[in-house]
Amino acid sequence: MIVNAWRVRATMDEVELPRDGVRFDARLLTDGRAEWLREIGLDPGTPFLLSPAFEYDIVLNRFFQSPGMRMHAVNTQFGYARDLAAFLTFLWVSRGGKGWRDATDADHLAYLVWRRRDGDGPRVAGSTWNREVAAADAFYRWAVRCGHVPSSPIPQVARRDGVGSWLAHKTADEQRPATYARDTSGTRVKWLPPMVYRVWRDVGVRGFDAAGLPRSGFRGRWAARNSAFCDVMVRTGLRLAEQSALTVFEVPWRSPLLGGHARFWLPAAVAKGGSARWTYVPDGALADLDDYQRWDRAEVVAEAQAAGRYARWRRPWVVEDPQKPWARRVGSQFRVAVEHLALRERRLLLVNGPGGLEPAMLWLGESGQPLSMSSWKEMFSAANRRCRAAGVKVTCHAHMLRHTFAVVTLEQLQRGHLATLAEQHPRQREHYTRIFGDPLDWVRRRLGHRSVVTTMIYLHTLAELEMETRVALVPDGWDLPADIVDDTVVAS
Repeated sequence: MIVNAWRVRATMDEVELPRDGVRFDARLLTDGRAEWLREIGLDPGTPFLLSPAFEYDIVLNRFFQSPGMRMHAVNTQFGYARDLAAFLTFLWVSRGGKGWRDATDADHLAYLVWRRRDGDGPRVAGSTWNREVAAADAFYRWAVRCGHVPSSPIPQVARRDGVGSWLAHKTADEQRPATYARDTSGTRVKWLPPMVYRVWRDVGVRGFDAAGLPRSGFRGRWAARNSAFCDVMVRTGLRLAEQSALTVFEVPWRSPLLGGHARFWLPAAVAKGGSARWTYVPDGALADLDDYQRWDRAEVVAEAQAAGRYARWRRPWVVEDPQKPWARRVGSQFRVAVEHLALRERRLLLVNGPGGLEPAMLWLGESGQPLSMSSWKEMFSAANRRCRAAGVKVTCHAHMLRHTFAVVTLEQLQRGHLATLAEQHPRQREHYTRIFGDPLDWVRRRLGHRSVVTTMIYLHTLAELEMETRVALVPDGWDLPADIVDDTVVAS
């Protein structure tokens, strides 16, 4: 465990930060009000860093208030904050208590050696290191532009086109970090075959035993909710941040008239990179969602309403008419469409329902409050622990379910596409392709990728699947010619 580390925190409505000075006692963070935050236009939920001495460096934290950072999604901002905090912690702990202004390229190279090559270090993967370098590089580029430091401690070289996805990003001065790793793989995709996924879900999430039977000792009240969450993710390809941000206004109710599936619009405000798109939910997942909303969710909402929990929310957004998804924040005269609200605002969104105010967020916890992404990550970790305890050698994380959706969907679409084309003459094939398009592009749209190049990583997985099938068809002992030799001898 690392002590004396830089810490990542988030600003909240009740936080008040200082107007001047470089540092202040962080205990003031719990005693202030929201006026100063609103005055400077700082969004609640914006990350900030505290030093090992619990000091708030105003200049450093302006990086997270810069236009470039504020355009990122909240999760991306926190990713930058965590990676930058890791480098600053190294400076403090291993480089004689250095601050960010005093860092040199020698410090960065020492960090590289420790992170990737030191036998006692974490030995992170190339992709992880590149992400960390990108965060530190973005911070120091900003610091140099603003005149806070004379130069960046991240060594630079001239950018070269087409050398890996991390190296292809242009910058204003056509430079890139010289310490980017090259041992990154863009074709390795971890996913679960449907049967393996069901085993992981039943044992890890539902608490079944290794034989697939309900275990009498399991007391997981939220197994049905968690199972529904996983099923929706693996059947839609939504990212964890996207699915955990859904409100009751996005998710459709199950209707026999729709037949087999329903779809909803994932708004740009919560879609990564603004990739708003239609999301298709099959009937089985819709039935589970319907049961969750009618029973488990309704129960915790009623309990929270009776305890007056929602009445204690500070300056929430409120949808006054559940049939019209427009929200107004308490104390404001302006209404905003729910689809334009970001995650941090959705977590403060209430709906004036039949039983009174209730959260608009779809996924709620035991106390009736919206669940955080960290809660869902812990759910996956707990499921993996249950699988290990049951002797099931399967692990899964949220993004693996997204990969599973992509691989399975692309394989099924590709099989159907090719089978149809094989039965047609050239002009019919051309007409069919124009109408129904390319399966790879359809999957790209469902995943919210901007470029089909990103989606093409799943083609490599399909090639691996074909190779595994071919290998499985080759019998053991194929290279032993004893029977053939015997037959030849007999025949002669």
